[in-house]
Amino acid sequence: MNALRDTLQHYVDNGTVPGALGLLSTGDDVDVVTVGSMDVPGTAPMARDSIFRIASITKPIAAAAVLMLVEEGRLDLDVPIETWLPELAKPDVVRTPDSPVEDVVPAARPITVEDLLTSRTGWGFPSDFGLPAVQALFTVQKDGRALQGWPDQDTWLRRLAEVPMLHQPGAAWLYGTSSDLQGILVARASGRSFADFLAERVFEPLGMTDTAFDVPVAKRHRFTSFYTPAPEGGLQLADGPAGEWSSVPRFQSGGGGLASTADDYLAFARMLLNGGESEGRRLLTPASVARMTTNHLTTEQREKVTLFLEGQGWGYGGQVDVTSADPWSIPGRYGWVGGTGTTAYIVPSRGTAAILLTQVGMESPTPTPLMRDFWRSAAAIQAG
Repeated sequence: MNALRDTLQHYVDNGTVPGALGLLSTGDDVDVVTVGSMDVPGTAPMARDSIFRIASITKPIAAAAVLMLVEEGRLDLDVPIETWLPELAKPDVVRTPDSPVEDVVPAARPITVEDLLTSRTGWGFPSDFGLPAVQALFTVQKDGRALQGWPDQDTWLRRLAEVPMLHQPGAAWLYGTSSDLQGILVARASGRSFADFLAERVFEPLGMTDTAFDVPVAKRHRFTSFYTPAPEGGLQLADGPAGEWSSVPRFQSGGGGLASTADDYLAFARMLLNGGESEGRRLLTPASVARMTTNHLTTEQREKVTLFLEGQGWGYGGQVDVTSADPWSIPGRYGWVGGTGTTAYIVPSRGTAAILLTQVGMESPTPTPLMRDFWRSAAAIQAG
């Protein structure tokens, strides 16, 4: 673990991040490294129980929530989502990906629940952000790291329905939008808010006491500040402990709305590694976990989104490695990265988990050098 500490400390010393937390788990063994501080002024050292905005590593949790409702029979993978999201019953699709937004055709078939889980609804971001339909989507799909500015979920859904899809349902993997739709789907199918569903069905059974869409006053001394790289160099404050997460947002995003800790997220990861069970309580069946952590994309679909997936696959809510392209790539490795500087992966075949939490936002979908060095170090340590 000294090598991991040195890796993380290097990025603190050069000013890339104020602090970082790395957690590695193999079976029952857990090692945690904390370096630096919770903010740029250094008001408090980084601690194991520090709370972070986890951004897009929320996505696997949202997918698990959908699968819980599938197992209960409230949802079905092959059923059109219009049953619960009637606003999306008759979507239009641009004739070709580079067509203007007025040149549309009707969707060839309805969008299904599995289309949402595999991020193949037809809405979302490809590698080319300049396409007209993608530019139109940007007016609705805004920065998920600042959810207080989003409208309520019903309003957002109506606005999305006015944006033509980039591809026909099931045809292509596109990033982002599908996970936000999963949160709305869970709320409508369960008859309660997405936040309440997760609190009762996921966080309470797993003992994830510090995971939520807000951070209460009593915990804010453990809540890290959030930064983005400043144009002139260094870091600029984007959100402090009493900022965006002071209250539950109107839009509870399945794509990236949660705050959490390393140990809380480890509890979720271990549940997946244990085939859906935790401390004698079953949240998912082994079959559901297997579907969640298995690649569902074709080779052609993977090759068209290298900006995000870099040739790897996608399960439900997270990336699945299908090649050994990098030292940390292990076929079957499942997880994702978050735009606030977070990443979490499990390797089911080895029973390992690796979690990195920082408080500096990414500037592009490409994983940062810090993330890659963390993965490299973690893979070396967990390989023995």
